[in-house]
Amino acid sequence: MTKSKMRRTISRWANPGNLEEHHLRQEYARSGVSEHVSIADAPDRERVKLRGVLRTVTLRPRAGVPALEAELNDGSGVITIVWLGRRRIAGIEPGRSIEVEGRIGAHEGIRVLYNPRYELIP
Repeated sequence: MTKSKMRRTISRWANPGNLEEHHLRQEYARSGVSEHVSIADAPDRERVKLRGVLRTVTLRPRAGVPALEAELNDGSGVITIVWLGRRRIAGIEPGRSIEVEGRIGAHEGIRVLYNPRYELIP
């Protein structure tokens, strides 16, 4: 085995996140479905459909109102999904595949999708 090939192999072992991101891009960002866009390519303030995996799901009140907040990752990027007025939604949990539809905005420099339509992916 050459040194450069060995370095690439060790690099993949040392950073499994790259493999996970690669898998997510193959699965969601390049899904081949024309109506879906990758998170990285999704335009702001236009209706978009995104697919990915929920990385985190937390309850974070906003201005005294309960808000369920989740991070959606498709391998190309991450976007924050917020359901205002919700403490819990059945099926919304880390590791779950989901499709969301809505308009992307920004809050404190972070891209956010508020109260999107969603569909759980089996």
